[in-house]
Amino acid sequence: MIEETFETKTNCPLCQNDLVMKWQRDNIPYFGDIMYTTAVCSKCTFRFADTMILTGKDPICYSLSVQTLEDLDARVIRSTSGTILIQELGIMIEPGPISESYITNVEGVLGRIRSVIESTIRWSEADGELDKMERGLYLLARIDEIIENPQTAECKITLEIKDPLGNSAILSAHSKSRPLTEDELECLKTGMIVLDIDKDELVHHVSDGAAPIGKID
Repeated sequence: MIEETFETKTNCPLCQNDLVMKWQRDNIPYFGDIMYTTAVCSKCTFRFADTMILTGKDPICYSLSVQTLEDLDARVIRSTSGTILIQELGIMIEPGPISESYITNVEGVLGRIRSVIESTIRWSEADGELDKMERGLYLLARIDEIIENPQTAECKITLEIKDPLGNSAILSAHSKSRPLTEDELECLKTGMIVLDIDKDELVHHVSDGAAPIGKID
């Protein structure tokens, strides 16, 4: 049951037009009190959505070795501050200034990555970058094998989510969690709109170090 709804105004980070942010408070299993935030600029294409956990969380890394079809169904909560890693495939998705939070499962994460790779293949083909195109096709084949059956797939993967704000998780009996190290924290981006609760008014700004989502090495 939603407890409260309110709006605040800020400037669009893309065009500086007035931007209305809508806030809705709720309570959900696993997380407790949360805040949904959404914003759509009426002038440009900027959109933002996030689910923020209101209780204090420590920086954390969740990991899951994807070995069975059951593992593909494990719930994944990725906040705007979460970095997704599949080191076996050389894949890293970092938060950016317009990245959105989502709740899905492991198969859904692989599907999102697959879509990014397909776009990269098209761009590489158009630019005549055959090496990148071949690498993309290789990754697609490995991902398709994993989605079909992780047990028989050529490549065995571990899905990781590192979140300096502690708002991401992999919910599974087989997942593992650990605190992030200081070295990891220095390298991670947040990509979030930050609330300065010490000011008289809510102040929103995009983290300076944010990079576009969808980085694939």
